Amino acid sequence: MALTQVSSNKCSGGFQKVFEHDSTELKCRMKFAIYLPPKAESGKCPVMYWLSGLTCTEQNFITKGGSQQAAADHGVIIVAPDTSPRGCGIEGEDESWDFGTGAGFYVNATEEPWKTNYQMYSYVTEELPRLINANFPADPDRMSISGHSMGGHGALICALKNPGKYKAVSAFAPICNPMQCAWGQKAFRGYLGSESSGWESYDATVLVSSYSGPQLDILIDQGKDDQFLAAGQLLPDNFIAACTEKKIPVVFRLQQQGYDHSYYFVYSFIADHIKHHAKYLNA
Repeated sequence: MALTQVSSNKCSGGFQKVFEHDSTELKCRMKFAIYLPPKAESGKCPVMYWLSGLTCTEQNFITKGGSQQAAADHGVIIVAPDTSPRGCGIEGEDESWDFGTGAGFYVNATEEPWKTNYQMYSYVTEELPRLINANFPADPDRMSISGHSMGGHGALICALKNPGKYKAVSAFAPICNPMQCAWGQKAFRGYLGSESSGWESYDATVLVSSYSGPQLDILIDQGKDDQFLAAGQLLPDNFIAACTEKKIPVVFRLQQQGYDHSYYFVYSFIADHIKHHAKYLNA
């Protein structure tokens, strides 16, 4: 699979790069960002996948997240894909900010007209790792996953649906129970159809109740003044209750007053998350 380098910038001793490629899963051109720490010049490194939230591209995290120094310190490659297919010519794909372009929700769509292109779950869990392992000094046996908001939802479901694949998982303000919130219901109805039974396999709170695999130590940070927490879009309490019931360790940190849903919040705690991932990736 041919990669085209879009940009390369020296950063924290390593390189922040962006590449473009033809995706077989999404049937369109896709971009992803990759940070290569200094350690990658001399050997294979573990990879943390970062999934961004609604409206984002591969750019948001690498320009606002402040992850590069911690990734350099811990010798971790970070891969940040786009959040949806783009330019597919699907009627209505650009009509709303929370569905279609920039809002793939990390599911494999089963409904027309989305199912041909909107296979973000397979792209993130299968195609992208294959591409990274084939083209970069990545250790295929040491992967982890994290994300923010819609991407936090994506990170949790990818880890829960693939026991043992990811050595660690964390999330910032994730959409924890999409079947029960307006964002999730709109996306799932559009991509997966009106039968809610088809939604359960993409809902972290439902998935956690049937998880049986290696122990997952989950780290979640949530801003206390997050407007979407107050609006009932994130529902972390439901997820924590399900984890408690299943005896799955989850560290949930409700960060002090003033922290909202923005990348300022992510920037404030990203080093803690990379340290959490490195503990398991470098074990």
